[in-house]
Amino acid sequence: MSLPRWIEPQLCKLATKAPSGPQWAHEIKLDGYRMAARIEGGRVKLLTRSGLDWTAKYPTTAAAFARRKAATAYLDGELCGVRPDGVTSFELMQQGGEGRTYFAFDLLELDGEDIARLPLRERKSHLAVLLKNPPVGIAYCDHEGGDGEVFRRAACQHGLEGIVSKRIDRPYLPGDRGAWVKTKCLNRAEFVVVGWSDPEGSRPHVGALLLGYFESDGRLVYAGRVGTGMSQKTLATLHKRLQPLAIRKMPLAAPPPRDNRFGRPLELAGVHWLRPKLVAEITYLSWPDGGLLRHTVFVGLREDKPAREVQRERPRAL
Repeated sequence: MSLPRWIEPQLCKLATKAPSGPQWAHEIKLDGYRMAARIEGGRVKLLTRSGLDWTAKYPTTAAAFARRKAATAYLDGELCGVRPDGVTSFELMQQGGEGRTYFAFDLLELDGEDIARLPLRERKSHLAVLLKNPPVGIAYCDHEGGDGEVFRRAACQHGLEGIVSKRIDRPYLPGDRGAWVKTKCLNRAEFVVVGWSDPEGSRPHVGALLLGYFESDGRLVYAGRVGTGMSQKTLATLHKRLQPLAIRKMPLAAPPPRDNRFGRPLELAGVHWLRPKLVAEITYLSWPDGGLLRHTVFVGLREDKPAREVQRERPRAL
């Protein structure tokens, strides 16, 4: 078979509880950029979840893959910054430098063979062989069986974001098919940046980011705001990114609720609206149905996901 230019990645559904049973394998939920590694004739391409070529951004990772002994290969994984304690960190991915590790968790093609059609247990077996004694910057993402909730609680105790559980008996299924599910330790999600407010006091550049998400019918809905988790350097960088996207007309389908601090509609309280192009990763304490996000913290901007794909995830029972 010819090596595909890009393969749509398999996605996860958010679950209320981690599954258990012999048909499930559990992995740590990684905190970085989902990325495919495409190897052909010694040439490597690093492709984002939407197919963008990011090879030039991470030449050290690409060079490490070029040393693998494979005529052709297509791997799925996540490129992460790693803290000294071994925990992956999206915040580190926002910083410059080349200190990154690619955690490979799936293999879809190898030397002309369609590996994606095989069940996950066989794909990971092939992957483990391919990545035996990997170079610095590449790691094999192992898994465990057993009780998913026990594994998730252990992940939470170590300060991790959550886990991903996968049907070990299924082939690779691009898109969101329900064979992979994620359960979280933290409330964390992606939001469209729809505007920003002027800073107050000694705070420079940006007061808060206004956040939204798209409904399935295309309406852009207000979700709340975030003003914490931003250093002065981050505020300055954000301001430079925001200004070229400023627009006069509110992009939301309906105005936000009144801002209690000002007692008047939020859009009149020193707010600048934006074309909905930027995606922010946010942690939050709670998000009630029909209400707004509470106790939000900014994690970083996501460059790998189009804003139009940002919708509200609601956990479901398996």
